[in-house]
Amino acid sequence: MNKLLSSTLALVVAFGSATAWAQDAKPGDKTAGSMKVQMCIGCHNIPGYQASFPEVFKVPKIAGQNAKYIEAALVAYRKGDRKFPTMRSIAASLTDQDIADVAAFYSELGKGGEKEAARTPVTPPSDVAKVLAQANCASCHGADFNSPIDPSYPKLAGQYADYLYAALKAYQTSNNPHVGRNNAIMMGMARPFTHNELKTVSKYLASLPGDIKTVPEARFRGGSQF
Repeated sequence: MNKLLSSTLALVVAFGSATAWAQDAKPGDKTAGSMKVQMCIGCHNIPGYQASFPEVFKVPKIAGQNAKYIEAALVAYRKGDRKFPTMRSIAASLTDQDIADVAAFYSELGKGGEKEAARTPVTPPSDVAKVLAQANCASCHGADFNSPIDPSYPKLAGQYADYLYAALKAYQTSNNPHVGRNNAIMMGMARPFTHNELKTVSKYLASLPGDIKTVPEARFRGGSQF
């Protein structure tokens, strides 16, 4: 019953957010977005680039991520629901249309390149399976963690483990002006678990095959950005 309630509430939040966004901005334009990512490429287009606050972790892979999720994340940084000084200042400089365009650019970046290898499911160890089941993660992020039930949710498969761990801990953080994430669903999911459990789950999710990647910026690697 609790799992069903959580899933239902998550869907209400997701579709409500999507409707509000549709009223505020036109559909994103990836070509326009390619001209608006100057503040993004120095971190998100360098494979393995690391942030150093509040701890050292790799900045997330966002090429191939759902556009609606990127939009939602940037709006959350702009509003202060996600507390991270660098991202807050960048998001605050973007209009709704800028955010839609940047999201469209990154959601398409890296697609149509090399043929993807066949994806073999990775069975989680028993301790990981227990946490995933208790948190009911697949109900939103998909059974393969690469096919969320709504595009405002992120693809998790193949994301950097240290980023996932830092993000999950942020949902456990309260009353800190510089660190933390305010999302009722994810806060409820993350807070029952120890840091060790979160780290183990993060490593498992990182091991899964998925769409998201870090694509080096075109001027440094040659060729097209799309």
